[in-house]
Amino acid sequence: MPHCLSGYLELNARVSPGHFAGLVLMINIYKFFVDGEWRHDESQPFVSGNYGIVNTVLLAREPDLMPAILSPETPGSRSNMDVDNDAFRRVVTLSDGILQEAVPTISEADLQVSRHRISVFLSTHTAYELLPESGKVIALDINLPVKQAFHILYEQGIPVAPLWDFFKGQFVGVLSALDFILILRELGNHGSNLTEEELETHTISAWKEGKLHLNRQIDDHGRAFPRRLIHTGPHDSLKDIALKILQNKVATVPIIHSSSQDGSFPQLLHLASLSGILKCICRHFRHSSSSLPILQQPICSIPLGTWVPKIGESNGRPLAMLRPNASLSSALSLLVQAQVSSIPIVDDNDSLLEIYSRSDITALAKDRAYAQIHLDEMSIHQALQLGQDANYPYGFFNGQRCQMCLRSDPLHKVMERLANPGVRRLVIVEAGSKRVEGIVSLSDVFRFLLG
Repeated sequence: MPHCLSGYLELNARVSPGHFAGLVLMINIYKFFVDGEWRHDESQPFVSGNYGIVNTVLLAREPDLMPAILSPETPGSRSNMDVDNDAFRRVVTLSDGILQEAVPTISEADLQVSRHRISVFLSTHTAYELLPESGKVIALDINLPVKQAFHILYEQGIPVAPLWDFFKGQFVGVLSALDFILILRELGNHGSNLTEEELETHTISAWKEGKLHLNRQIDDHGRAFPRRLIHTGPHDSLKDIALKILQNKVATVPIIHSSSQDGSFPQLLHLASLSGILKCICRHFRHSSSSLPILQQPICSIPLGTWVPKIGESNGRPLAMLRPNASLSSALSLLVQAQVSSIPIVDDNDSLLEIYSRSDITALAKDRAYAQIHLDEMSIHQALQLGQDANYPYGFFNGQRCQMCLRSDPLHKVMERLANPGVRRLVIVEAGSKRVEGIVSLSDVFRFLLG
């Protein structure tokens, strides 16, 4: 037998005689840890808990009646067990004959203590902690043709790059995947194939100048003025950087250093992101997680993320999902209109198949596909296949593009996954069926942690 049994999880609950015609039953709920994954015995009866966990059920007669409690564990009783949700201690009860799981709650005092300690940490650490020991940063000249910039982002495997204005001698903005989505949608509205000539006539500067809703803001008097580059310095606190990213609804901010007082000769050091800041939080509190009670809470019990109605608390926005045969045009429109960075792609049962993200648009640069397709005629499935062989270091983690979690997962586990490079959101799925229940993003986590 190739698999190795390394432990099991067992929870007990007692059933009152009123259920099952006077019989008193002991309900043993358990699952096995095999090859690094928790599994249930498919040959035995099983139950799906309210929070996505599938467990095997074993019913046995019990001679007496006792309250539904978890027996205290004896020393050494779990020496061979590696429980994935160790801190999420469930009390299994019966309500109208249906197994339910009691969700642990956190007091307002514990919530505020956790937030305060995280805030203090972020306020006393600076952007220097985000700088890697080695690496590269790529900036684009603002006078480059859009087509060339499109290919550079694809070939370098990056979703965003700062823009440099040679004549001003400063960084003036960023070019992101969203820009390409808007460009391709506008050119596609002409009713013809997207040609390289059309993209060649647009420089980055011309595109930014022509799109007032991208590079203009309106003041209190209704007058338009150029939107300044959102950036940060190496001495700025991690909290200030996180708030700057959230308030301006951007994915990254350039860390720029200038040795002169007038800001001349700026140096681009790094691109700060919520992922990098979250990694600092996880690293700092890794061995003192007990000081943050909030980290042990299952994500279903806190106001975090966007959920399917009636499953969890929502942040007020609908959860956008599409079928794989939907057009690429509809996906791009939804990304823009719903102001989201990704869309779960599901089957007829709403089970997760894939995810389409803004950054996937650069796959159209492969073999100049943008010059050969109609956005209305290419399906999401075809668009994703186009990028399967592409080099997307920012879209993969451990060989997987689509990162998932369960609603019973504790916050610290979700944070650790989101702290990995290239992971910007986790799709919350039901165990077994992979039915989409919600989605939680980096910005969701920081809005919650910072209160």
